[in-house]
Amino acid sequence: MHSEIAQTVLLIMGLLLVALAAEPLARLIRLPYTALLVLLGFLISLIAQLAGYPIDSHSGEFHDLVFFVFLPVLIFESALSINTRLFFKNLATILILAIPIMLFSTAVTALLVYLGIDHPSGFPWQAALITGALLSATDPVAVVALLKQAKTPDRLGVLIEGESLLNDATAIVVFSLALSLALNPQQNFNAGHAFQQFSLVFFGGLLIGILVSFIALLMLRTTERPLLHALINVISAYFAFLLAEHVLHVSGVMSVLALGLIMGRAHRADYGENQFVEQLWEFNAYIANALVFLLMGLIISLDMFEERWLAILIGIGAVLVVRLLGMFLLIPLATSFTPEQPIDRRYQTILFWGGLRGAVTLALALSIPKQLDYWWTIQSIAFGVVVFTLFVQAPTMNIVLKRLGLANQ
Repeated sequence: MHSEIAQTVLLIMGLLLVALAAEPLARLIRLPYTALLVLLGFLISLIAQLAGYPIDSHSGEFHDLVFFVFLPVLIFESALSINTRLFFKNLATILILAIPIMLFSTAVTALLVYLGIDHPSGFPWQAALITGALLSATDPVAVVALLKQAKTPDRLGVLIEGESLLNDATAIVVFSLALSLALNPQQNFNAGHAFQQFSLVFFGGLLIGILVSFIALLMLRTTERPLLHALINVISAYFAFLLAEHVLHVSGVMSVLALGLIMGRAHRADYGENQFVEQLWEFNAYIANALVFLLMGLIISLDMFEERWLAILIGIGAVLVVRLLGMFLLIPLATSFTPEQPIDRRYQTILFWGGLRGAVTLALALSIPKQLDYWWTIQSIAFGVVVFTLFVQAPTMNIVLKRLGLANQ
């Protein structure tokens, strides 16, 4: 037992050293930091395999680590640090991006993948629906870092972050429903029941986050020490996530999102600039992000691209087509209901090309049970899309920003 703990600690320290060395290297070779981490993780996995110590990439431990340890940190930090004034000012637009457009993306991506693979017995519609759901969760980490460096307008960053925060929750709920259908193929699909379940999980998570935030705010009023404020934040974030996700089976992401937004607004309004709390969560998110993308590299194998290259290409094509339709066809239609908040066509372009995939897609892909014959195909498609977004879309984002005149504003 002691040797296993020691090995785990050594592994984490080793990965963090790799992450530390990767940052200046990423600047030197002008590759997004997250993409370089994936590449380094893959090289570590390859070296370990050649040395006779292959990494079990299909272990459920990877999913649990990403989903229950790293994801609450990433969601809470984003919600805590987001500009809440701009977030709520643009809430109508963000909701349109995160719910109806996300559901549209799930359905059409599933349809395109299903028709593209064209193998109803080996890849049924349930498999396509699972694929559509997990590919619809966006991860703006790499893009937001570039936007900050380029000093783009604040509203653009809030739209990208806000969409990701809300559509992660939506994607996880839809994924869970799709997985339930796949595991119980004999049950008939009932749209009314599915909507009821979606609403219960989504808004149930929101309610838990609000309730936990009230308790956390009461605890904050008992002390003025920044250290204890930070500790209350950490405890409340994990408590809200685990209570919602593991105990009550509602959306843990939605719970942490609501908690983070309320706590962030309270910190700025009632406690002023609490640099220790902000720096602690920035540190937590840095470690979580670094380890998530390194783990992604450890899990990716060449077999995915050798055996499922066509399915991966179909997935990439479907994601790009659906994102293009969503940003340029549905956004103008949807925002006609909010004419006071039009979205600039340049913003639509950035939202289209900046729709990267990351931690949530990884966690969901790893959670697909092996009893489903098509689990390997879905996981390969998911990882192939993530690799494409990190190595093609993210590195070219600066070029797109400059061409659109959005940099240094």
